[in-house]
Amino acid sequence: MTTNKNDMPYQTKRKLALLGITLLFVIAGIAYAIYYTVVLSTREQTDNAYVGGNLVTLSSQVTGNVQEIRADETQLVKAGAEVIKLDPVDADLALAQAQARLGTMVRQQREQYSSVAQYDATVQLRKLALKDAEADLARRTPLAADHTLSGEDIAHARQAVENAGAALEVALKQADAVHSGIAGVTLAHHPSVLAAKADFIQAWLTVRRNAVLAPVSGYVAKRSVQLGSHVTPGTPLMSIVPLDQLWVDANFKESELRNIRAGQPATVETDMYGDKVEYHGKVLGLSAGTGSAFSLLPAQNATGNWIKVVQRVPVRIALDPKELAQHPLRIGLSTVATIDTHQTDGAMLGAPMPANPMYSTQALNQPVQEAESAADAIVVKNLIK
Repeated sequence: MTTNKNDMPYQTKRKLALLGITLLFVIAGIAYAIYYTVVLSTREQTDNAYVGGNLVTLSSQVTGNVQEIRADETQLVKAGAEVIKLDPVDADLALAQAQARLGTMVRQQREQYSSVAQYDATVQLRKLALKDAEADLARRTPLAADHTLSGEDIAHARQAVENAGAALEVALKQADAVHSGIAGVTLAHHPSVLAAKADFIQAWLTVRRNAVLAPVSGYVAKRSVQLGSHVTPGTPLMSIVPLDQLWVDANFKESELRNIRAGQPATVETDMYGDKVEYHGKVLGLSAGTGSAFSLLPAQNATGNWIKVVQRVPVRIALDPKELAQHPLRIGLSTVATIDTHQTDGAMLGAPMPANPMYSTQALNQPVQEAESAADAIVVKNLIK
């Protein structure tokens, strides 16, 4: 039996090759273990994430018929812009009526204030009448002792005193009633005048509110109002979406929430732009319950055929407004959210309520001082004699 001299080197090469492959797998395993420990173990990722945002419903504050519609779906509107205009005829008539009522009330109160002097003069007159009646009775009483005057004359004198006293009592009560109606306040600050003034200001504001203004800047997403429609306060007219105020609601499994905290950095990729565009944000907080707990028909698990289903909890991620301006998103778009859970010193549920308002608008402010000035002018006009 002969031995091939080339067998030994071949076997050696084969063993070395297998050893090298094994070593590569071992190194790859070690590298993956290190990568998992250092990176993957501090990352939580889900593709069950969607873009969310504020859906501002525009409604009217007054009753009226739609006369103009100045913005339609997909169009951009600025905060404070007049989007819908209502027919102003009814509001103008109501303002005219309120103006007339305010003027009438001022004149009525002016008459009441003027009557105070008249009632005070009546009281003085009744006092003088009582004094004269008493003096007349005092003169007649001695004459009755010597029968100069009859008893009937004395009786008439006493009756005159009683009548004068009763008339004085009535005058005092009338004067007191008039004084109590105006005591402590000037005519311009009388409650009746202030009530009529408030009605005028309300009517004045109603005229201005026939112009329905956009409370925020954004895009019209849904218009339900039509020309000629009769709208009432609270009727939804259209929806406005401010695309600079968007976030991501990432629905993580309950087993993935252990290390998620508020304030942790997050990255978001969307199906719209793919992995070429990456958004950076941070965790705002975790929902107070699972998605199924707030559904229209919550699951009833107290049954005999119960099957455990892994629940998901929405985690809200704030997005960078500058990145949103460069690459706009839309509400409801699908995303992939990744949270870096390396730091776990943040709040477990969410941050407390901030001291300043999260959202505010100046578009709905009304110049009430201008309305008050107009009402004061009406009061002054009707005070002039």
